[in-house]
Amino acid sequence: MSLINKLSGTGVALITPFKKNSEVDFDSLAKVIDFVIANGVEYLVTLGTTGETPTLSKKEQIEIAKFTVEKINKRVPLVLGVGGNNTQEVINHFSDFDLENITAILSSSPNYNKPSQEGIFQHYKAIADASPLPVILYNVPGRTGSNITAETTLRLANECENIKGIKEASGNMVQCMHILKNRPEDFLFVSGDDHISLPLIACGAHGVISVAANSFPKDFSDMVRFSLKNDFQKAQQLHYKLLVGYDLLFIENNPAGLKAFLSELGLIENVLRLPLVPLTSTNQQKVKDFLASIS
Repeated sequence: MSLINKLSGTGVALITPFKKNSEVDFDSLAKVIDFVIANGVEYLVTLGTTGETPTLSKKEQIEIAKFTVEKINKRVPLVLGVGGNNTQEVINHFSDFDLENITAILSSSPNYNKPSQEGIFQHYKAIADASPLPVILYNVPGRTGSNITAETTLRLANECENIKGIKEASGNMVQCMHILKNRPEDFLFVSGDDHISLPLIACGAHGVISVAANSFPKDFSDMVRFSLKNDFQKAQQLHYKLLVGYDLLFIENNPAGLKAFLSELGLIENVLRLPLVPLTSTNQQKVKDFLASIS
């Protein structure tokens, strides 16, 4: 079955809640998982950037993935983030996880190394050849320092049988449209930018892997469903209702903005691991004010 059938709609890039002593807060993670599923999202993504994965030990990553699988209990699909800038280490990391109840692997393009397009192609080809699950590319130049061009994405989609989709967060609508126009029929395309998910769906995207759906799961996933049904009048109403919220989620960084929202909602402690810190008091007040304005 194509990933399009399994992962259309709204996926949530889950946070990793921490206790005040900086340990992983599994009770709060359980609350967030139940909150987003109860409010209608289609699937979850664990161990992405929103989960502060760069500051999690390998042991913590394995524990979080195991806990999340058990907590979801097959209610919705789960995508696992396994990426990095050391190709062989990414491949080695697959064996650390029990992948039985995982739908796909989401793998971000190598950060910091700034490989050529051929290097990016070979990196993903090696990962796809080694992965026991379908691989979803993740293009996020703002974090990685390099872009996966439309040409490279389409080459990977056509030449690597196990590469089945992309989360596109370049913000480049023209690049996205070239991928959407020329992608294989069964190639999943999801937005990685909450702000432009509606117009990307209008251009043919299948949904979004979202930050905003952690904090606004019902309104955001309804907006995506309306968009997928071509009911853009209703989708626009929800999109513009949440627009300032999208801005606040990323006002300093992700997930500092998101954790501010979820702490105000009473789901987590507002704790991040260095080098990330909570929002300034001024921006935290803006979060409070926005939540009051839409309640």
